[in-house]
Amino acid sequence: MHRPRWETLALACLLPLAAQAQKSAADGIAEYRKMLEDGNPAELFEMKGEDLWKQRRGPRNASLERCDLGLGPGVVKGAWVQLPRYFPDTARVQDLESRLLTCMSTLQGLDAAEIARTPFGRGEMANVTALATWIAAQSRGQRMALPQGHAEEKRFYELGKRAFFFRGGPMDFSCASCHGEEGKRIRLQDLPDLRTNPGDGIGFAAWPAYRVSSGQMWGMQQRLNDCYRQQRFPYPGFASDVTIALGVYMGVNAKGAQSIAPSIKR
Repeated sequence: MHRPRWETLALACLLPLAAQAQKSAADGIAEYRKMLEDGNPAELFEMKGEDLWKQRRGPRNASLERCDLGLGPGVVKGAWVQLPRYFPDTARVQDLESRLLTCMSTLQGLDAAEIARTPFGRGEMANVTALATWIAAQSRGQRMALPQGHAEEKRFYELGKRAFFFRGGPMDFSCASCHGEEGKRIRLQDLPDLRTNPGDGIGFAAWPAYRVSSGQMWGMQQRLNDCYRQQRFPYPGFASDVTIALGVYMGVNAKGAQSIAPSIKR
């Protein structure tokens, strides 16, 4: 039995619409980010960060060019994908932002505690974010390779794992509530499973990132701070052990993932 010509034409018109309807929200968001990549405002923060790295500042009128990010004084390329890590001079496991506080204090004479109390996006805290953005950009395309050779690095991984699965607060949430299994979504976008390697440029390998919705540049410390807000937990202290431990847990789990930081987010 032959279809009437009008019915055939109608089906031909409807097929593209059906295919478009089947396209996932994740695909749509991916296309949106792709369109914005060429004009990622993170580039402005990169330029500011590079200038701050080389600029003589603070009571000691010094630059950060001798700052040791784990690969030797002044070595920036490749440092981001190996952080957080243990530093003998502070006897602490530090992430990028806490390590920058150490360098700003020891090299430039700035008050690290005062900076840590400063709200995100203001004063020297904004400078820390810009510096972290530029430093992360120098490792763009490299693979995450956090060290786990020191006992403290291993301890922080276990602490981060416990923090990731810890439930509490009025919503009885944990990090794992959103990022502890495959196939979850929120606000029309997929939530990566951070218990294992989520893939290139996903999760830990995407931050720092520019948030289009807020017009702000966020480092990992602010990203974790906002996660605690959504769990209705008290805000953690900037560069506190729990935030660094979570960074170790996610970063080690992301071993081999390609960094795309600084990325662009919704």
